[in-house]
Parts: sequence; C-alpha cells; structure tokens
Amino acid sequence: MSEISAGGVHVGRGRLWAGRIISALPVLGLVFSAVGKLRGQAEVMEMFTGHFGYPQQTLTIIGVLELSCAVLYAIPQTAVLGAILMTGYLGGAVATHVRVSETAWVFAAVLGALAWLGLYLRDPRLGELLPLRRLPSARTGGNP
Repeated sequence: MSEISAGGVHVGRGRLWAGRIISALPVLGLVFSAVGKLRGQAEVMEMFTGHFGYPQQTLTIIGVLELSCAVLYAIPQTAVLGAILMTGYLGGAVATHVRVSETAWVFAAVLGALAWLGLYLRDPRLGELLPLRRLPSARTGGNP
C-alpha cells in the first residue's frame, strides 16, 4: 500500500514521511530551546537578560509557551493550531533578533517555514485549503 488515509484524504507514504521528518525539525528546535530556558542554564540566562534585555522571570513563561507550541504541533489533531501558535512565537523570535541587529533571525524564520511545509506535506487537507496551482502551459494556452 503506497497511500495512507489522513482525515479521509489519501497521501502517499513518501510525502507523509517527508512531512514528518521536516516537521520534526521545528519541534526539536523549540524543545531544545525551551529546555535551556526551563533549566535556567547560565549562558541562556545571560543571553536573554543581558543581550536581549528580557527580565529573568519571563524565561520560564517563554519556555513553557515554546514547549506548548511544539507539543501542540506534534499532535496530529492539534497540529494546525500548533503551527499557528508556533508561527506567532517564531515571529517574536525574529523580532527579538532583528531588534539587536543579529542575523540569527533567519533561523527562526526558516523553522517557521519548515513547520508549515512539514504540515502541508503530512496533512493533505491543508493542501485543499492552500492549493498550489500550476501556471498555464504555453502549449495549451488554457486556464489553470
């Protein structure tokens, strides 16, 4: 069997596994980052309080929010909500890095893009909401 049913819509095994692998990258990135904040590691504390200017008491809240986004995204039933929340969280990360003139904002932006790409590949219902359309062929001259 080369297709799997996801919410009544069939998706190929290759596409499904590619989506799962791509989706794992933002989950792992957020979990790794959240653990650093929740453990209160000295270098993480210094970066967030000194370099970024966040109050120390906010790191636990930020870590919990980050971990919550990753968990919601990893659960298939809540993956779309998780992707939306993860996008908002990563948007804040982009803003934080841009504010201090760091180019590391690219990493957060790429994680956000990978989250949506992974979800698009593993959940065919998202493709129905956001269809990728082909340009009309010059040979046929027809509409898409």
